[in-house]
Amino acid sequence: MDGGNAVVVGGGIGGLAAAIGLRRVGWEVVVLERAAALGDAGAGISLHANGIRALDALGVGAEVREAARPQYTGGTRVPGGGWLARMDGAALERTLGTPIVGIPRAVLHRLLREALPAECLAVGAEATSLDPTAPDRVGVVTPEGVREAELVVAADGVNSALRALLFPGHPGPAYSGSTVLRAITDAPLPLTSDFELTWGRGAEFGHIALADGRAEWHAVLNSPPGVRHPDPLTVLRRRFRDWHEPIPALLAATRPEAVLHHDVHELTAPLPAFTAGRVALLGDAAHAMTPNLGQGACQALEDAVSLAAALAAAPDLDTALARYDSERRPRSQAVALAARRAGRMGQQLSHPVAVSVRNTALRAAPDRATLRAILRHADWTPPILPPEK
Repeated sequence: MDGGNAVVVGGGIGGLAAAIGLRRVGWEVVVLERAAALGDAGAGISLHANGIRALDALGVGAEVREAARPQYTGGTRVPGGGWLARMDGAALERTLGTPIVGIPRAVLHRLLREALPAECLAVGAEATSLDPTAPDRVGVVTPEGVREAELVVAADGVNSALRALLFPGHPGPAYSGSTVLRAITDAPLPLTSDFELTWGRGAEFGHIALADGRAEWHAVLNSPPGVRHPDPLTVLRRRFRDWHEPIPALLAATRPEAVLHHDVHELTAPLPAFTAGRVALLGDAAHAMTPNLGQGACQALEDAVSLAAALAAAPDLDTALARYDSERRPRSQAVALAARRAGRMGQQLSHPVAVSVRNTALRAAPDRATLRAILRHADWTPPILPPEK
């Protein structure tokens, strides 16, 4: 169909990628971000082959690769340092054309923003409601007024206000039982692997080596929701003091004010549709998942490419949105379910007998089993977008 005009609600990874994709197929786009500035917040992120392929389809893959660090070495360990499973990034690259890469979220956000004209981004603009003013248009209500569009993309995150308006009977996000603390170190470290996860009882510590020599680390803990500490870094140093290096070194190289702390919420009740009228839900607004497979951002990037391709190929908006829903809902909800199960068998497992059985099974599994597990979700081929208009 010919391009129209769209409003994207949410200036995160998914929203910015959606705007890039829509502009690529001829749509006029405005991104509304409620924050007063499009800040470079967050720690680090791993992108699997499906995310990189989506970025390639959007025309920004080369820039992301240049700023990222490939993850060739690493795997999963126990607190004493022994290995449960090794990751072979070179084998992934041979199979998929790219290894997993690590990049600061701030850098990824910046690269996505730079692919859009400045006039596409409206900061400090919160969408408070929707106003279906005409059969072929929808209004996005903000404190400054109503923005009308032919299409609205709800990319406003796990606590999506638009999702709550469109699906008032849906229970919304649920607490996963885990809380995550993360940061990027203040200086480079002499790391011996690109990526590691370490599983203890009800706890996980992981790190990603970044291109500038610094590292992103995260600590995931079983916890009641809402627990916060006046000095979280001291709590973590005490909690992980007996775990293998480089965990103590990563914490020692971190400034206290750099630590971010968020409870992990997910959509355990799948949405019945990713579209409602002339609104398409995307990213965490549609399928918020736990981070255990590293697929949250990758699935949002897949959404963005798939939506743009559907709009380019379909004769009308209704057909395009129906195609988007039929393609994206089964896959992304299956990945979300797999991530939840991975968390329950990984970081969340706390009974010592269950932990021992899991560890024994992982040690006995061949390295190719780890490769197959990654390929199950990362081997995705994006639809071909037409040449940029």
